[in-house]
Amino acid sequence: MGKSISYKKIFQNKRQKALHGVEYVGLVIVLIAIWQTASSLGWLNPLTLPSPAKIVETFIALIKKGTLLTNLWISSRRVLTGYAISAVSAVVLGVIMGLSPHFKRMTDLIVQVMKPIPPISWIPLVILWFGIGESGKVFLIFIGGFFTILVNVVDGIRRIDVKLVELSNAMVIPRMKYVFQVVIPYAAPNIFTGLRVGLGQSWMCVVAAELVASSTGLGYMIMYARQFGQTDVVIVGMLTIGIIGKVMDSILLFVEKRVIRWK
Repeated sequence: MGKSISYKKIFQNKRQKALHGVEYVGLVIVLIAIWQTASSLGWLNPLTLPSPAKIVETFIALIKKGTLLTNLWISSRRVLTGYAISAVSAVVLGVIMGLSPHFKRMTDLIVQVMKPIPPISWIPLVILWFGIGESGKVFLIFIGGFFTILVNVVDGIRRIDVKLVELSNAMVIPRMKYVFQVVIPYAAPNIFTGLRVGLGQSWMCVVAAELVASSTGLGYMIMYARQFGQTDVVIVGMLTIGIIGKVMDSILLFVEKRVIRWK
């Protein structure tokens, strides 16, 4: 009896996941079909909005030429480098700020002033400080992801249950053990939220940097195509950024589900 109920639950879960998958993809297919139909009927100007068929054709052509994959690799490398630096530094500093009210008071003004500044507004200074080399782009990505991750880490630590803190103090748990076994696990959902949002910010920053001061990368490819009216190439670049961003976000979400099993 128990096994039959268990099998029934498994079947229901698989069926529900299948339905979710259909819903997930269904809307995209419908929108593409409407878009293609409107293009075929001449309702859309192919110079301003090419048809999905044309975009697929351009996508395949750019892959064969190696242009898309080369620029994708360059942009991804920049994002991962700057994002890794921002993630590590933001988590470490966030834990210190969350555990030390005195240190948080000292740094809070700086964080609150710097946080609202759009990353794109740093571009003139970045060019002056670093030129148009790789270090400037990495710094811009670092700025884009750092404050988002930092705020989420601090907020997660501040939400720790007071009873856990009191119990840890009563048991005289060593400081490092308290940090790694109590603080970070409890704040992990907020930390992963910050990491996922920060990753999206990092992609926006690298594209902004490549639009202004670069001769490689997806941002440069988009700007170069715009200058020559190649709308299909622009859309391919945009979709590529969206797809790779989704893939990276899904990887982080997968890791989060494995790490935070209790969530």
